[in-house]
Parts: sequence; structure tokens; C-alpha cells
Amino acid sequence: MKSMTGFGRGEARQEASGITWVVECSSVNRKQLEISVSLPRDVADLEAQIRSQAAAFCSRGRISIQVRADRGVGAHSFPQIDAEAIQAYLEQLRRLAEQLEIPADITLAELLRLPGVFVTEGTVRPVEDLWPTVQVALTTALTQMLEMRTAEGANLRADVEMRLAGIESLLQKITTLAPSVPVNQRQLLHQRLEQAGLPLPMDDERLLREIALFADRTDISEELARAASHLRQFHAYLASSEPVGRSLDFLVQEFFREFNTMGAKCAHAAIAHHVVSAKTELEKIREQIQNIE
Repeated sequence: MKSMTGFGRGEARQEASGITWVVECSSVNRKQLEISVSLPRDVADLEAQIRSQAAAFCSRGRISIQVRADRGVGAHSFPQIDAEAIQAYLEQLRRLAEQLEIPADITLAELLRLPGVFVTEGTVRPVEDLWPTVQVALTTALTQMLEMRTAEGANLRADVEMRLAGIESLLQKITTLAPSVPVNQRQLLHQRLEQAGLPLPMDDERLLREIALFADRTDISEELARAASHLRQFHAYLASSEPVGRSLDFLVQEFFREFNTMGAKCAHAAIAHHVVSAKTELEKIREQIQNIE
């Protein structure tokens, strides 16, 4: 089981340029997988590869990835003129001028204003050459983030299992009390008839019929059986190595449904108290599993 909260940092040095690429990854809970990537402009083409690798590590959560280039203290980053880029621009502009049959009056000042003409010293090109180094830093950051998510997931699992044990104990108490509900109703009904001056023997057919109808209306054996099944399934999900956050969220809703039905069908103070306690624990579990992948 993994949490959706985590952080990781990785770095790798590119010897050819002397640049150290630093990658930081953080994640928070989301219903779906969302990946946000922040990159320097000159390596923006790596975004698709970064997204693909992040998606292989996580299935849910909002993943924020920040990539930056660290050139070191005192490193020079004076802009340099890319003569090859200027030459390529000039050739294309001259061909275009010939096609349009207009003078090719192009000045150096105009060429220097074109994008990509100035490059920072130390930048390695083409961009594909950067990927192996950036990937090393990214893998380290994602691995650290995943380790943190796993550790947090273990803590969440321990807390959920503790609360499930409490719910299981409450279910056992409700199971023990459930058969006494018709008996208590029978005694209560007989007592009220006596107080009203309409005494009936305990084995009177009309009294027995009324008790039988009441017992049928208040029978919660099916709800108890489904709740016990939900408990077993919950433990199975907790032990799974697959992402189970959505499944647990659905199961908690079904759990609530069973306890609500028990509370509505049983007019019994002790059972009602146990139902409220169980729903309180379920609410705490629901809050926890919102952060489970």
C-alpha cells in the first residue's frame, strides 16, 4: 500500500557541459493521475519523456516535477552567438526573398533578434544529448518519492487496520445483541398491554404474530453477513500490492450503507450506540484512504 504524499530529489552531472541537472518530484492526493512538469525553456522538448517515466512510477496523485540546471558557483553563463543558426536563418530568408521577388535587405541587427541566435555557454545541444543525464536525476527523484509514499502507506495501513479491529469488535457485539431485539419487544408489548388493561398470555396467537412481524422487520442478519464480508475484503485490499485507493473508497461507502440499515431497522439502544461508534471509525478510515494510491 502506498500513500499519494511524497517527495524526492535527484541530480546528475553532465561532464561535457559541466552542468548538474537537478530534479525534484513531489506528490499529493488526487482522484486521477496528474503530472505537472516545470522545465527550462531550452530543454522543453524533454517534457513528454519525463511525463512518460513519471506515469510508470505512479497511478494516482498530482505529481509536480521541477527540472533545473545548476552550473555551479562562479560558472560563466555569458550568451554566445550561434553562427550556424544565423547562417541557416540567412539562407532561408534569401530563398524566401527570391520567391517573393523582393530585395533581401537583411541587417545583422535584425538577424540577432531572431530566436535561438543567442545560446548560453555550457548548454549542450541537441536536446536528445541531455536526456540520459536528466533521466538519471529523474529516476533518483522518483525512486525517493516512491520510497516516501511506501513508508507513508505503511503508516496509513497500520492506522486503518487498528480501526478495522475496533469495527470488527463492534460487529461482534451487535451480532450478540441482535437476537434479543424481538425478545425485548415481546416483553415490552406485553407490559404495555397490561398497563392498558388488556392483558394477554405470552403465548397468545395475536401476540406471537405481532412479534413475528416485528422480528422480520428488525432482522439484520443479512446486513451483519455483508458487513463481515466487507471486513474480509478490506483486509485483502490492504494486503494487496496493487493500487487499491478507489476500491477502498467504494467499500467504505458500502460499509456505511450496512450500518445505516442496521441502525434504522433495530430499535435497540445498545445496538444504536455500537452503530454510531462504528460509523465514527469508518469516517476516520474514509479520511485516511483519501490519500491511498
